[in-house]
Amino acid sequence: MLIGELARASGVTVRALRYYEQQGLLEPERAGNGYRHYDGSAVAKVRNIQLLLSNGFTAQDVRGFLPCLDDGEVSLGPACPPSVEAVSRKVAALEERIAELSAVRDRLVAALTGNATPRQPEPGTIARHPAYTRPAHD
Repeated sequence: MLIGELARASGVTVRALRYYEQQGLLEPERAGNGYRHYDGSAVAKVRNIQLLLSNGFTAQDVRGFLPCLDDGEVSLGPACPPSVEAVSRKVAALEERIAELSAVRDRLVAALTGNATPRQPEPGTIARHPAYTRPAHD
């Protein structure tokens, strides 16, 4: 199929497909006239690339998934062995972000209910209301 057909079938723009190719995520065959030709597995691959990118993975991270992107939806099966490191990093980053957001939520709820206890600022810092202060990271 041609690039426009793949764009329609996968729900992405031609520009996105060219970007995926530039990043080494798609490798179409080239006809003698220079047209890109994609095989039938390209639709699933593009959808999987899109899924990974929309979930915060970088194009570099997605390269680790390439051996597994042609087989159905990448999120439905067990972890693809080459992608385990990228998935582990993403889970760790998400857990850290969840902890940060939970702390903010707790401080905001405490401020709303009047249960906020003022913290003593560390030397050299500006005192702020507890709802606007992030906990120090170790």
